[in-house]
Amino acid sequence: MLKTISDPAACEVRSVIRFLNAKKVKPPEIHRQLVEIYGENVMTDGMVRKWVRQFNDGRINVHDEARSGRPSVVNDGLVAKVNEKIRENRRFTIRMLFDEFPQISKAVLHEIVTNRLNYRKLCSRWVPKMLMDVHKTKRLGSALKFRTRCSEETNEYLNKIVTGDETWVWS
Repeated sequence: MLKTISDPAACEVRSVIRFLNAKKVKPPEIHRQLVEIYGENVMTDGMVRKWVRQFNDGRINVHDEARSGRPSVVNDGLVAKVNEKIRENRRFTIRMLFDEFPQISKAVLHEIVTNRLNYRKLCSRWVPKMLMDVHKTKRLGSALKFRTRCSEETNEYLNKIVTGDETWVWS
């Protein structure tokens, strides 16, 4: 008895069609063999014939061709407008942005904020992932101050440090 394969990738099925077609197997027999191994819902007989015809016409690629798809509503102008609104009020929510831009879905606004603008939520405030020079200088100053106090007081000072996530607190 043959083993059944469930949920094959489309390119896998097309590769089998291409292989059997190269061996001069007729489309109805290819369909029968596909159904025998992959199950009833693998592909219709008409689709098998279509792929055989395409391979006979010289197609060699078994993968889907790129399609234009639905046009994106996200453009540089929109990203700039969203960024401007965020900089006006860093304590925003996606719902607040949706009220400002009702023509754009919440999912698209979230994608703009997280993927295009690279913001992340930190203590209920959206901040850029990349630090500005001012922030880097401030962190460097804090690190130098920490290093100085640590070298002066060593173990006593280190025992006073409480850490949690990315926040360091010392007394």
